[in-house]
Amino acid sequence: MNKTVIIVGCQWGDEGKGKIVDLLTPQVKAVVRFQGGHNAGHTLVLQGNIPSGILHKDVLCFIGNGVVISPEALLKEINELEANAVPVRERLRISATCPLILPSHIALDEAREHGTGAQQAIGTTKRGIGPTYEDKVARRGLRMHDFLNPKLFAEKLKTLLAYHNFLLEHYYQVQTVDYETTRDRLLALCDELIPLITDVPAQLTHYHQTKQPLLFEGAQGTFLDIDQGTYPFVTSSNTIAGAAATGSGLGVRHFDAVLGVSKAYSTRVGHGVFPTELTDNIGAELRDRGHEYGSVTKRPRRCGWLDGVLLKRAVLLNSISSLCITKLDVLDELKTIKICVGYTLAGQTLQEIPLNPDALKHCQPIYEEYPGWQCSTTPIKVFSKLPHAAQQYLKRIETLTQVPIELISTGPDREETIVHGFSVG
Repeated sequence: MNKTVIIVGCQWGDEGKGKIVDLLTPQVKAVVRFQGGHNAGHTLVLQGNIPSGILHKDVLCFIGNGVVISPEALLKEINELEANAVPVRERLRISATCPLILPSHIALDEAREHGTGAQQAIGTTKRGIGPTYEDKVARRGLRMHDFLNPKLFAEKLKTLLAYHNFLLEHYYQVQTVDYETTRDRLLALCDELIPLITDVPAQLTHYHQTKQPLLFEGAQGTFLDIDQGTYPFVTSSNTIAGAAATGSGLGVRHFDAVLGVSKAYSTRVGHGVFPTELTDNIGAELRDRGHEYGSVTKRPRRCGWLDGVLLKRAVLLNSISSLCITKLDVLDELKTIKICVGYTLAGQTLQEIPLNPDALKHCQPIYEEYPGWQCSTTPIKVFSKLPHAAQQYLKRIETLTQVPIELISTGPDREETIVHGFSVG
């Protein structure tokens, strides 16, 4: 039985992790976010609500130290949920060491994206995530616990804003951010945020010791990882499973399982390498049937066949113990379906990604082709009831990755899921 489970995306994000977290949350004591910021979003709506652990009674939600927090955005979300009778403050706990996103971080993010040109832009959500992580690593950032000493907070903020404004004015040549206004805006939020601060590592360790089941939710996906992803078109945090320990404070030996979530095909938002991308009618059909538009940016997602090479790499990087395949139903009408099982590069055949990420853009996919099932999988709740061709497609993914598929999503609703052996608790 899995007691402490990490859920990670196996692609470039947008794999449908929100639905799976929502599905499994009733089985756990707490849900923990361990990296990213408010650049993560859900497109799925369940019974009028965006899926989130915070909506579940008797489940606590922890924001770990690996997450960067915008105080204003957080309180806006809290107020919106409370207006809909969700008792957020009873259910939410925040690590004292979470870095704070400042208005100047957002200004820097916007200035960089606009100043680099369309092809060089990373494609961030312009919410200040990257610059905040930079300040964290440079040891000059502000953190949640700084709210506990308003005088010291003001002093640190003054020093940091002076640095940010120098860059904004003299390097990016854009408008600076006013110190007094920023200080007053942030300090006005102190009284609301301080009661939410807690010792997250101690609380999670207590839950582990008392055998309470926990769910750790990653944002984005494996190949947006700052170290292991398709650099430089990546996010600013570690998105792989190992970050669950460093981003929450729970000891690494206390995790039981890693559930990797992958679409039945591939998508990516923004720039960056994408070996199996389809720019033809099939790519357009995948986008339309899958409603593939960025949950935060609303940009059309690039679509392509499932990349088995990258999926195997995701299994390796995350130590994935089981897979969840989402959006199987998007393939329902296709006559044939392909899986990339290798690459050719400069006349050589590769079964693994090249050491230089830049070389990946020159790789040509080697495909295996399978017959489509051309019937609806959406109402199906049992694996054996799936069309034979769909079963064979999923079994081929298991063979490629050497990992069992234990959850299959066949539609957007929570109930449209085949549970094929996976449980928490």
